[in-house]
Amino acid sequence: MKQRKLFAIALAGALLLSLASCGKTAASGNSSSDPPAGASDTQSDSSNGIAATTAGQVQGTEQNGIYRYLGVPYAQAKERFVPAEDVEPWEGVLTADSYGPMSPQGAISGLGGSGEQDGTDNNCQNLNIWTPGPGDGGKRPVMVWLHGGGFSTGTANETGFDGENLSREGDVVVVGVNHRLNAFGFLDLSAYGDKYQYSANVGILDIVDALEWVRDNIEAFGGDPDNVTVFGQSGGGAKVLALMSSPYAKGLFGKGIVQSGATETMGVIFNSQEASTALTENLLNILGITPENIEDIQSVSVDELQEAASQALRQTGEELKLPAALGGGYSMDWEPVVDGDFLPTDPVTEGSFAEAGKDTPLLIGSNLNEWSGFFESGPYEATEALTAALQSAYPDKPDLTAEQVDSTTIRLPLLKIMSHKADQVSQAWISFARSGVPGADGLPEWEPYTREGGATMILDTESRLANHHDQALMALLAPDYEY
Repeated sequence: MKQRKLFAIALAGALLLSLASCGKTAASGNSSSDPPAGASDTQSDSSNGIAATTAGQVQGTEQNGIYRYLGVPYAQAKERFVPAEDVEPWEGVLTADSYGPMSPQGAISGLGGSGEQDGTDNNCQNLNIWTPGPGDGGKRPVMVWLHGGGFSTGTANETGFDGENLSREGDVVVVGVNHRLNAFGFLDLSAYGDKYQYSANVGILDIVDALEWVRDNIEAFGGDPDNVTVFGQSGGGAKVLALMSSPYAKGLFGKGIVQSGATETMGVIFNSQEASTALTENLLNILGITPENIEDIQSVSVDELQEAASQALRQTGEELKLPAALGGGYSMDWEPVVDGDFLPTDPVTEGSFAEAGKDTPLLIGSNLNEWSGFFESGPYEATEALTAALQSAYPDKPDLTAEQVDSTTIRLPLLKIMSHKADQVSQAWISFARSGVPGADGLPEWEPYTREGGATMILDTESRLANHHDQALMALLAPDYEY
């Protein structure tokens, strides 16, 4: 199958990502009151912010010309570790003016504990939507945002992910997705009965459910169901790669944007079935749960489950000698599982890219200083060749040192993804979402990335298109890395 165009991007500075151009602060919020049962077929009414969905009417609120709908349910998880079900229809109008629950929070190896669990629930399948014109038939591009935090933490409810400004600037419909994370989204119980067949990937299956909801309902919010782009940064970018690797998500979106969304062990590849099975066995052993009393897993407290999970992730990583995604040592992290069904392969295969995403256009990039402020790199000997490579890669940054360049954590894994796929930034994203070709005022014409050409847009104070701009530098920083 012919592969579609791939565009590469590099940000020559630390990325401060905000859909709303404001600070990034956690906000769990509270869900609106439970809706009564019964569906409504009333048409969307842009005059009062009411939109009709397949389950009933929702009432949004208007702010600065943009309507927002917060905590809109797209599915419901009545039990842990099983696929969510359709939303039960309601009568009347559901007021969507407050954030819904987010997933219970976990931890990423090397970055600390799971934190506060207030405002969390396994039944966290809800969306936040921003639109300039509900019910006006606008057929706007739809941009579905997947939040960061690996596959263990985070929420679409963060104030920095408010989509008002992006919606206004690009005349697009912005959708943020809450879904299950960590053990609640990726604990592989498939060996313990058909009920748990998809337990290893229900966190991504939630996102598939959200995309199906978008397909069936977004037109009522002024969006085009045939022009959907999924985009995310860090862990959100890795979620885009997971969707591009699953046949279950094929046809639900047309384009993907990945910003700093992969490490060598989280995005290039995901968890193997072998490792996932071992992790589950260790976790259940810690909890004292056997196949005979497996249903006890439904009632273990969140704190007890997360504590056991942290212990089991470290234990399994050490037993299987799995390098931690961030920092040193061995550890596992919660990730999608390559089970041969929902995920037939890793995103990056031996000679190509996952079959499900081969024909999906992808805009992908990394940040120059992504993790250099968190984890030390080098030190590198200041040779003439290294100095020349730094100056060649980033001629506008004469004071840049090799230790400040994120190479092995993010940049090289993304180069591997780009190369295999080929065989802020907000304007460029909006252009890509609208037409499949990124661009913005003042930027050079953007060329597709190929393994031979290596075209990459360097977004900086003065942006430029470069070809293999850091190839020599990467070869010096990580001479044994192949992509």
